[in-house]
Amino acid sequence: MKILQEKILQDGIVLSNDVLKVDSFLNHQLDPFLMAEIGKEFASKVKSGKKITKILTIEASGIAAALMTGIELGVPVVFARKKKSITMSDQNYVAQVYSFTKQESSDITVSKRFITPEDHVYIIDDFLARGAASLGLASIVEQAGASLAGIGIIIEKAFQEGGNKLREAGYPVYSLVRIKSLKNGVAEFMEEEENE
Repeated sequence: MKILQEKILQDGIVLSNDVLKVDSFLNHQLDPFLMAEIGKEFASKVKSGKKITKILTIEASGIAAALMTGIELGVPVVFARKKKSITMSDQNYVAQVYSFTKQESSDITVSKRFITPEDHVYIIDDFLARGAASLGLASIVEQAGASLAGIGIIIEKAFQEGGNKLREAGYPVYSLVRIKSLKNGVAEFMEEEENE
């Protein structure tokens, strides 16, 4: 996705060979026009052939892109909570997820009311590095007995093992951009045909 690549090059900050900071447009301050384009792009990848009934993401950075995708597809968006609210019952799906950037594990929780065996779920997330968040969300879909229609990732760090883990597990993954290197302080992207 050319517009996203340009935004990363213009406003992204490479902090190390492993860390790309995109808080000025993706996960602290949001660029609503970019989010709308991201939603359209994710929706276009599933409109033909797969019936989606729910979008699933994890709080907080995936919510904007998931919401825009939900608008495009006309379906509800569910987000996994990282902290269980007192208003949530004990009827939940739970998976443990490790955050590389926060250096901590947490349980993510989704109420059983919102994902059922009849659902066809499309997972949306902001980053794919080691795959923990996507695998945790996929576990929730499986616990519900729902079907997983696909996993949409805004930015995949293809030089880390997450994408391969998901694809080897048989999950259909679509990444808007795949970064092959962050060396020398610059994001280097894989070619478009390598994103499928």
